[in-house]
Order: sequence, then C-alpha cells, then structure tokens
Amino acid sequence: MDNVGDVLLAGPCVRAVAAHVDSVTLLAGPRGRAAAELLPGVDQVVTWCAPWIDLEPPAITSASIGAFVDEIRSLAIDSALILTSFHQSPLPLALLFRMAGVPWIGAISEDYPGALLDLRHRVEGDPPEAERALSLAEAAGFRLPPGDDGKLAVRQPLPDVSGWTGEPGYVVVHPAASVPARQPSADRSAAIVAALALAGHRVIVTGGMTDRSLTAAVARDYAIDLGGVTTLPELAAVLRDASVVVAPNTGPAHLAAAVRTPVVSLFAPVVPAARWAPYGVPVALLGDQHAGCRGTRARECPVVGHPCLESITPEQVVMVAEELSAGRPGRLRTGV
Repeated sequence: MDNVGDVLLAGPCVRAVAAHVDSVTLLAGPRGRAAAELLPGVDQVVTWCAPWIDLEPPAITSASIGAFVDEIRSLAIDSALILTSFHQSPLPLALLFRMAGVPWIGAISEDYPGALLDLRHRVEGDPPEAERALSLAEAAGFRLPPGDDGKLAVRQPLPDVSGWTGEPGYVVVHPAASVPARQPSADRSAAIVAALALAGHRVIVTGGMTDRSLTAAVARDYAIDLGGVTTLPELAAVLRDASVVVAPNTGPAHLAAAVRTPVVSLFAPVVPAARWAPYGVPVALLGDQHAGCRGTRARECPVVGHPCLESITPEQVVMVAEELSAGRPGRLRTGV
C-alpha cells in the first residue's frame, strides 16, 4: 500500500504465492500502482489509498470505507497476505478485509491481532525487506518455485529506449527521492554528474515529472536529461542498460536492482540500510550511517547541513561506480 520501492520489494513474495494459486490480485496504493503492474505473477491490480499509510491521506468517511469493503467483497478473495514495512501495522487493513468476508488473512504483526488474523507471523532481527515479505509467504505455505533466485524482478520485455540513451554502458544518476531527508542537495548531485562526465563516462540523469527542474540543474551540459520523460517501464529499461546507477534510497534504486544493475547507494540512515539498501545486486553504500539522523525516519533532515549525504565526495562516487561497473563485462564504456 506504499510507494514504488516498497511494491518492488514485495516481488519475491508475490512470485512465491503465484506459483501455487490460480490468480493473484495485488492491492496497491496509488503511488505504487505502476510498480505493481510491473511485477511478474500479478494478474490484477486494485488501487486504493490507505488513509493510515499515505503521506497525503484522504479523509476517512463511512462512504469511502464502505465502497472499498464492497469492492474487496466483489473480488471473492480466498485468502490475503498483508505486506507492510517494519514500522506499519497490518491490522487496519485486516479489519476491512474481515468486513469484506475474506476467510483467511495472514500478516506480520507485533500487535495482538485477536480475530483479525489467521496467521500472525513474527520476524526476528533486521532482515532486508524483500526477505521479510517472502518469509510471510513461506509461513503461509507458499514457496518460490525451482529456479527462482528470490531476487527482485520486473515483467519482460521492456521498451526500447535506445533512441534516448544510445548504446548500453552509460552511468545513470537519479538525484531525487520521495522523502527530502534521503536526497542529496542539487549542488552535490550536480558535482557528482560533472565528476563522472569529466572522468570519461556518458551520464544520463533521470527523474519524475515533478523533478524536472532538479534534473535540469543536475545534468547541466554534462549529461542527457530524461527528467519527466519516461514511464516506469521505460525507466526500468534505461536502468537495465546502465553500467551502474547512482541514486539515493528511493524507488528507482530498487528498480535498478530489479533489472540487475549495480547501485551506488547514497543512503541517508533515517531508515536502516540493512532493511532498505538495494537488494540482490552489487551495492556500494555511501553516506555516514552513524549520523545524528540515524533511525529517526525523518522526512526533513534534522541535522544542520545534511552531513550524512553532503559528506559524500564526487571522487568517491566515481571510484566506486567504476569498481561496480568493472563487474559488468561489456557495459563499461566511456566517451563524450
């Protein structure tokens, strides 16, 4: 019910369920729907904005809740797994599913669920979010099929984006994040792009429609600016053909992992990297993981100067990007 990255991290769990049932309906929030449509194993996507999760929650009315319950009832769901981040409760949604007549519900829950859950799964430690979600499927009796490596994935084929990008082997820099505390300054991102370009790499800057002024400021004359240009499947294709992706902790970093591209992760420790770093691909984690913002889940940086990310130097990024690129034979190319 959350953002693009959260939905992509649910992918292994979804595939495990899909291997054992006739049909999978994925309920997603509006911010995550595009990612839901990219997940292998999903037959139908239903969208609803959960007022206890979305950052701009809609008003709660009996009419809106009733309409949602009626929609779920019309689907005649046999069983439901509720996937949440470690800091979210599944119980509000479980209550609505019970009202809709869903006969079996499982979720990870630290809170006593009473009659709301048939499976109350507990997870110890601090596992990656993809493994945490997959463990719920396994507890419910759904295991990945033989040959599935349990990593992130998207539907194939992806669109041809070579008209924008040219040949594979460029470096992608994605400067934006959905939460400001996780995003480097425009000046820092611009310096990273310039350093990569001056080191001889072709650079492409990506971003959403609302990021266009940022991507233009970051790309300048050093990079191709694709801010606001791509759909999510097209962005996936752009990331797939990169030698490496440089991004903060945000959806495109997980999308890069889903197309098996290494990531230079500019990671602010407002949430733990153990859970949220890009999963299943080579990753270079940059940023002070012991900064004062550690574990706060802050949306705005609580420390003057944003030192966890502003301490990252462009030279560091170039060095680790080249190290990760070296592990992708045929993908590292330089040029103007």
